[in-house]
Amino acid sequence: MELIKEWFQRYFSDPQVVMLLMVLVVGFAIIIFFGDMLAPVLASIVIAYLLQSFVRKLENYHVPRLVAVGIVFIIFLALTVFVLLILLPLLSKQVSQLVQQLPNMIAQGQALLLHLPEKYPNFLSVQQINELISHLQKELAAFGQQLLSLSVTSVLNVIALLVYLVLMPLLVFFFLKDKDKILAWVRTFFPHDMGLANQVMQDVDRQIGNYVRGKMMEILIVWIASYITFALMRLNFAMLLGALVGLSVIIPYIGAVVVTIPVAVIAYFQWGWSADFAYLMVAYAIIQAIDGNVIVPLLFSEVVDLHPIAIIVAVLVFGGLWGFWGVFFAIPLATLVQATLNARPRPTRPADSSSSA
Repeated sequence: MELIKEWFQRYFSDPQVVMLLMVLVVGFAIIIFFGDMLAPVLASIVIAYLLQSFVRKLENYHVPRLVAVGIVFIIFLALTVFVLLILLPLLSKQVSQLVQQLPNMIAQGQALLLHLPEKYPNFLSVQQINELISHLQKELAAFGQQLLSLSVTSVLNVIALLVYLVLMPLLVFFFLKDKDKILAWVRTFFPHDMGLANQVMQDVDRQIGNYVRGKMMEILIVWIASYITFALMRLNFAMLLGALVGLSVIIPYIGAVVVTIPVAVIAYFQWGWSADFAYLMVAYAIIQAIDGNVIVPLLFSEVVDLHPIAIIVAVLVFGGLWGFWGVFFAIPLATLVQATLNARPRPTRPADSSSSA
């Protein structure tokens, strides 16, 4: 008990540490308990945070803030319209085409599996293949039911989606326009002396800003490069697969491995074991190599270097808490944890003081 008491006094006797802990606890509590209700507000804050860097760059060229906000906001609206009216319908069309071709692909896959016992009788039997096919059919049926329920749910939530499409742009505009007023209002709820919390927040703001903006750029670069490569090689569902490859960079290490499966499967069912299939996989490997060895070092040179184990744990924990957005912000949140641990007071132990004497 004395050990726990000593540890508590060592780290929580400083009011700056207590205040930092309170800020973190309140922030996480709001997201965990009110995240669903405040989803449009939280998403608008993230979008405004991303756009703020462009507003700041325009201000550096002596553009008035209100004019800079207006320019950035109009560009944001134009990109939103492009995504909603052009990109999403194209992706939806390719998804529908893929679903229509799934029965043929499944039939070809079953025929391929049934030939395996003939080629490798010592390793596989017909009974094992039949059990595997039955299991895959059950999984596909369950997946189809999930897609159907998702489509029904999406139809029911059309009104909410329309509200978000109107509400979020307004929130983004006011978060950009009145950023200083909003931050000044938030500061009124906290003590004036928040040196440690401000230090952590400034460090995290710099690193999270670099990471999120860099990650968005990486997604776009990899997406466009993959789409152009797939389209030039006449691969089916080029835009859909390019989007998957681009979004896969959100999850380091794991995403690239997982997204290789649909790329290879669709290429195989289109060309079989042919030179076209080999060329495509080589081109895909080159894209992944350029991303890992050129794009990532250029975009994330200022981001805190986290150990791969820390990244994987962060993806599992925050992804389990907040789904897609938890996965997307796993590394920034891990950076927040790391910055908090690095900023905590490190009292000198009696042994250290005696050795220095």
